[in-house]
Amino acid sequence: MKTKAVRLYGKDDLRLEEFELPAIKDDEILVHIISDSICMSTYKATIQGADHKRVPNDVAENPIIVGHEFCGEIVEVGSKWADKYKAGQKFSIQPALNYKGSLDAPGYSYRYIGGSSTYGILPNEVMEMNCLLDYDNDTYFYGSIAEPMSCIVGTYHAMYHTTQGEYVHSMGIKEGGNMAILAGVGPMGIGAIDYAIHCDRKPGLLVVTDIDEARLTRAASIYTVEEAAKNGVKLVYVNTGSLENPVEYLRSLTDGAGYDDVMVFAPVKPVVEQGDALLGKDGCLNFFAGPSKADFSATINFYDVHYASHHLVGTSGGNTADMIESLEMMSSGKINPSSMITHVGGLNCTVETVKNLPHIPGGKKLVYTNIDMPLTAIADFREKGETDPFFKELADICDKHNGLWNGEAEKYLLANAKSI
Repeated sequence: MKTKAVRLYGKDDLRLEEFELPAIKDDEILVHIISDSICMSTYKATIQGADHKRVPNDVAENPIIVGHEFCGEIVEVGSKWADKYKAGQKFSIQPALNYKGSLDAPGYSYRYIGGSSTYGILPNEVMEMNCLLDYDNDTYFYGSIAEPMSCIVGTYHAMYHTTQGEYVHSMGIKEGGNMAILAGVGPMGIGAIDYAIHCDRKPGLLVVTDIDEARLTRAASIYTVEEAAKNGVKLVYVNTGSLENPVEYLRSLTDGAGYDDVMVFAPVKPVVEQGDALLGKDGCLNFFAGPSKADFSATINFYDVHYASHHLVGTSGGNTADMIESLEMMSSGKINPSSMITHVGGLNCTVETVKNLPHIPGGKKLVYTNIDMPLTAIADFREKGETDPFFKELADICDKHNGLWNGEAEKYLLANAKSI
């Protein structure tokens, strides 16, 4: 079977190609990929090439397929897995396999599987690690953004607190405590807001900061102060770019107590240091944003580490339980991560999108791998619709859903977009 896929050959060397897939082995599964959302981690793998920890050294001779946030349907099942999986079954995937301690993952390490493709072959280890997840939902894109959402869920689970005199870490954010999400209205920060106000373990105060007023306004229109209050959370959005002393102001919102939980969503030294300065006693800072430079560092107050029990954690990805929690919360309507998506396109736009990802404004870029469509901001659908009835219909549908991407829009796109 032929597949079209975006393959990485080395640093900044991405190519959209068509090639033949081999017949599957008894322990493999052939899948048809429908949607894939593009992650900043793919950009980092692209600029680092074989220097990336997950990308094989021989990538120039054996290119890998990029993309790890994908969803689709099973086409053919090898005999080993025939009792568990069936052709026609929808799936989502947890790419962080951790198979026998290896860092290998779909989207980084494999020749025949990655999200930026029309068809692919899942290797045995995906199923061995229970990372091929049954996905019972009419909407494909939720299956794609379940992976980034699981990273957010994992971040909340990785936070911890202590009791003086006891050597026990109580996992999770402090229930009813003070929480800050810094640089928090990008795509992942948006998801973190959603989870904070709708999960079972909520903060009492949630302060979300950024320096981009337009993004703050969009976030506040989706996750409103009123919606948070209904769920027992006092939500405050703050543009720190307009403040003379951001730390002083943000601490004043806690009556000087500081924050129990701080999440940093940008690999920016002053933001990390601001987060450290905001911590209260037994405060936990989670550095979520993954830097692309190995020498990234920031100053931490170790006096407070010693005397105020400050602690620092970092998370990179969620586990399978986090992924399942994400899927269940989406299916039950508790969270709606479609707010993370600001652009939609086809497989043909993937190479340029990945290469330019840091410079494209907005949130998540969602790709439907079987269509040919330029990467288009949802906010631009209406303007494009003035001359193209296809985009007019998409604009009308999204307007019915508060300007967000949605299942109705997906169905229309898959039925009417140009095939690749």
